[in-house]
Amino acid sequence: MAKVFVDGSAGTTGLRIFERLEGRKDIELIRLSEELRKDTEARREALNSCDAAFLCLPDDAAREAVSMVEDPNVVIFDTSTAHRTSEGWVYGFPELSDAQYEAVKNSKRIAVPGCHASGFVALVRPLVDEGLISKDAKLVCHSLTGYSGGGKKMIAEYEADEVSELLGAPRQYGLTQKHKHLPEMKAVCGLENAPVFCPIVAPFYSGMEVTVALFSDMLADGAGIEALKEVYRRRYSSGLVYYTDEDEDGFMSAAYLSRKDRMAVTVTGNDERILLVSRFDNLGKGASGAAVECMNIVFGLPPETGLEL
Repeated sequence: MAKVFVDGSAGTTGLRIFERLEGRKDIELIRLSEELRKDTEARREALNSCDAAFLCLPDDAAREAVSMVEDPNVVIFDTSTAHRTSEGWVYGFPELSDAQYEAVKNSKRIAVPGCHASGFVALVRPLVDEGLISKDAKLVCHSLTGYSGGGKKMIAEYEADEVSELLGAPRQYGLTQKHKHLPEMKAVCGLENAPVFCPIVAPFYSGMEVTVALFSDMLADGAGIEALKEVYRRRYSSGLVYYTDEDEDGFMSAAYLSRKDRMAVTVTGNDERILLVSRFDNLGKGASGAAVECMNIVFGLPPETGLEL
């Protein structure tokens, strides 16, 4: 039975990882009492006595935790931003290719993707790989998310007895174009330019809808909408990412896969103006579900083990 430690289990991501693991018979969770949760030596012992550790910590604390691990056999899944573009770390999005799946399976250091970045990478990386979008493309990405992605403080603000009128409407943020997900969005997709990125938090608990818009003249070789659909159908024919043409009577809800651990990719529009859309749960395939999926793969289990599909 594999021993697993969640460092930072009191946060939203850590709690959701616990939800997915605590009922499993193949996992023994190492738990620290509330008094020892932030004790350095207790954490060090836990990090070195487990088979796998999830780091659900701020960036600096995640780096510190990695430095505590002395046992070379411990597999680390870092859910922070700290290592997503770092040398020696594998980006934890196994659906990108067979090679990416094998890299995750054989790695001891796995960086779990950011939520917004997951949707962008799922849409853009296959098209760059296939040469349909050039590496110097200048893209614009909108991403609509539920407020649970903002952590405990934001959840409390939205679920307070009295909520301000401003919180009752979608709010755009990341206004300076320095969002922490931009480096991985650029690097993992092999782009020369980071996209113009417009994240929006809205007054619903969970779910995410990421959209990238394309004009037809941005595509190589006169490719049109059907060519893009075929790429996604081929790339995402198995696993937790899948292609679908479904909508909800002409609408596409960001809550389509709320509380699920899969991601749906859709192409809509027409041959002149195209919308690429990915929908998933910001705490599912966008965070905790993705982390557990990577652990399953490392342990030689089906990726969907213990997940909600």
